[in-house]
Formats: sequence, C-alpha cells, structure tokens
Amino acid sequence: MKRYILALAALFSLNLAHSQVYKGKTTTIHFLSKAAIEDIEATSKHAVVAMDAATGNIQVQAQIKAFKFASSFMESHFNENYMHSEKYPFATFKGKINEKIDYAKNGDYKVTCTGKMEMHGVTQEVTIPGTIKVNGTELTLEANFKVKPADYKIEIEGSYTEKIAKEIGVDIKSVLEPLKK
Repeated sequence: MKRYILALAALFSLNLAHSQVYKGKTTTIHFLSKAAIEDIEATSKHAVVAMDAATGNIQVQAQIKAFKFASSFMESHFNENYMHSEKYPFATFKGKINEKIDYAKNGDYKVTCTGKMEMHGVTQEVTIPGTIKVNGTELTLEANFKVKPADYKIEIEGSYTEKIAKEIGVDIKSVLEPLKK
C-alpha cells in the first residue's frame, strides 16, 4: 500500500487542482508464451494503475512475484531463473495517452500510449495500442501487446529455448475509478 501511495504521489504531483486522477479498482495482467512444445501462461491481479485524464499520463506497476502459474514449478522457475524477481521485483510502464479523449462522453475510444517500460532492469521505449471505455465516472482500459524477452535481457536457458516463445503476448484490463481528493 505504501508503494501504491508513493507511485500515485510521484506520478501526479503536478497541478492536481485542474485534473481528474483515476486509480485502478481492479486490474488483471495475463501473459501467454505460445511455443511449439509448450504453452506457458500466468495471471496477476495485483498491479497498480494510475491515470491523469487532463494530461494523459498513465503509470502501471506490476509485482513480478504476483504472477500465478498452473504449476508452482513454473512459478518458481519464472521468478528465480528468468525474471530474478528478488533483484527486479517490479515491471513498470510510465507513459502518455497520445489521443484526446472526452471523458464526459460515454463510449469506446481507440488509443495508443507511448512511454517507457522497465522490466528486469532494462528500460525500453514502447507504444502500446489499446482501448479506453468511458462509462459514467468509470473507465476500462484494455491493451494487448507483445514483449520480447531478449529486449529486456531475459536469457532463456539452452534446453528451454523451444519451450518459451520469442515474443510473449500480454493482455491487460484495468477498471479505473476517480481518485477522491
């Protein structure tokens, strides 16, 4: 909770008096490595999402150890051998929604978000396509994108190169509500 408050404070320390800030009420991040030999997937429901509607700034922080797998062996292997989650406990995205959205008008809006994704100690500039659904004061953010482990210096051991895809599919869905001032 302390990290959540610090993340919100850091992201939105600028002129909050004239903007509406939203925080994630529920967030699910799912990833799938679809390879010839084996599919590997995991889900986390413990990410922190914050967005400033006036500026389009958005921040997502996911705790690596919060991803749950079908088997505890896969989960420990993921944390210890690939993500080194003791050393790199979080994956983060800090960016900006490129399109202007009328948050007073209900509807589905196609957007792109450009920013920096940090994972496994490596930061990459990325643009992620997605959708924002406005329904009253509630927003739903959805995005589907690919991540290449090699781009984040995540090394795949020799015998596992056929079991882990070169590109991992990531789906995120977050329902946001206004942050009470």
